[in-house]
This record gives sequence, C-alpha cells and structure tokens, in this order.
Amino acid sequence: MNKEEALLMLKNKVKTPNLIKHCLSCEAAMRELAKYFKEDEEKWGLAGLLHDIDYEETKDNPEKHSLIGSDYLKEQGMDEEIVEAVKTHNAIHGIDPKTKMAKALFCTDPLTGLIVAATLVLPSKKIGDVTTDNILNRFKEKGFAKGANREIIQQCEPLLDLPLKQFVDLVLQGMKSIAGDLGL
Repeated sequence: MNKEEALLMLKNKVKTPNLIKHCLSCEAAMRELAKYFKEDEEKWGLAGLLHDIDYEETKDNPEKHSLIGSDYLKEQGMDEEIVEAVKTHNAIHGIDPKTKMAKALFCTDPLTGLIVAATLVLPSKKIGDVTTDNILNRFKEKGFAKGANREIIQQCEPLLDLPLKQFVDLVLQGMKSIAGDLGL
C-alpha cells in the first residue's frame, strides 16, 4: 500500500481535520526516525499515518482503541509489523512494543501533541519558529499539554537508545518538513 492509498483509507474512517493532521505529524516524524535508523521510511510512515485509524470509532472506549484499528489494518492486508506497531501504541493495553518501529511510534505519538501545543502558544503560531529547546522547556511544565504523556515520551531513551533532546529534535524536524500540511 502506498501513502495515497493509506491516506484515502484514513480519510474514510477519520473525519476530524485535527486528527488527520495528528496522523500526518506522526507519519512525518516516523519517516524522520526511519531515516535516522536506516529503516524503511515508507513502512514507518504508514505506521504513523494509520496509527489512529480507529480513534473516532473508539474515542468513548479507550480500551478498544488500537485493537480495532490493528484488526482492521490486518484485514486490509497491511504488513504485520505495521499492524503490531498500531496495536501496541496505546499504552492502556500494557503491551510492550517489540520492534524498533513499534517503540518509535509508542514514543512519538504523545510528542507530536506536545510539539503542536508548543507551536500554538508562540505569537507566530509557526512550527518553523519552534526549537528543540522550546519543546524541552515545555516538557518540564507539568501543567502544559497535560495529554502529552511525558513518561511515554521519555521511553525514547531506553527503548530507542536516543537521548530525549535528540529524539525531540528528530520528531520536530519531521514535523517541520510538512508545516504547510499541518497549517503550522
């Protein structure tokens, strides 16, 4: 499956523009991480793009989120590594991510939200004006973007062997590369 087909699949299931932008953010971040790790950028990008394909269907039942989506992706013939990454990205299940792709998606998902929030509090509201240090400063503020689980983001160190600063920098670079698509 290519990106255009995956995006069409996503848009058939997800109607909320901000959720689609979140999926695009995760896709761009995952591609940047794949490039860094010398992994398959297309495959990693698809995992990021499709990770919340069931979110609107499961938003009132968080314990079902990612399980329904991973089942759906499996039925569609999606690569098993992508299916597993989607399934394990929801921490509520307590399933340890096993592959590097799954570990990256697990840590990336909440970080993209923190980066968007840090962008929106800037006077310019432009992601191009955000620095890694901006994000790290906001990271320390417990009351800022409370939904961005810092404990999960920090798992980048043991799971991916990436220091937090480097992880934030890579995810931010990925998101900046699609600033126009994000409206940021």
